[in-house]
Amino acid sequence: MPDLKRFSLIKPTSQTPFHIDFDWWKSQDNNWRVYLFGYLCPEHQKAFSESSLNIQVDWVDKETAEVTTVDGLQHTLITHCARQPDFVTKNTSLVDAVFRIFLANGNSPLTPEELAKMIGRPPETILRTLAGTTVYKGIRPVQA
Repeated sequence: MPDLKRFSLIKPTSQTPFHIDFDWWKSQDNNWRVYLFGYLCPEHQKAFSESSLNIQVDWVDKETAEVTTVDGLQHTLITHCARQPDFVTKNTSLVDAVFRIFLANGNSPLTPEELAKMIGRPPETILRTLAGTTVYKGIRPVQA
């Protein structure tokens, strides 16, 4: 039987932090790497198209100097491509803008109020979208 995460039945608020749950992605979509590939900048799309999407890289934590192995596609997307000036525009859809913001900030948790300031949409709209029964792009409340 698969290991299922149990989520609280407490309804999220505008102060509830959300993030991209990459474990959800991996369990829900076998093509998640192909999907993330589409978010790479042209330079890295070319680089990854010439190699495997399943590359692992060593990452050094700046504060602890601890070395861990991380997914190369995710790492490249978060540390380079998501930092490009046109990664999020005013015409980006709400869910896509939120997803891109999480990629750009290294997937650090943010509340709907914080997201609202970053993308110029009402926090109530963001909360209704993210806290509904549908999970969009793996964006879920952070579990304690």
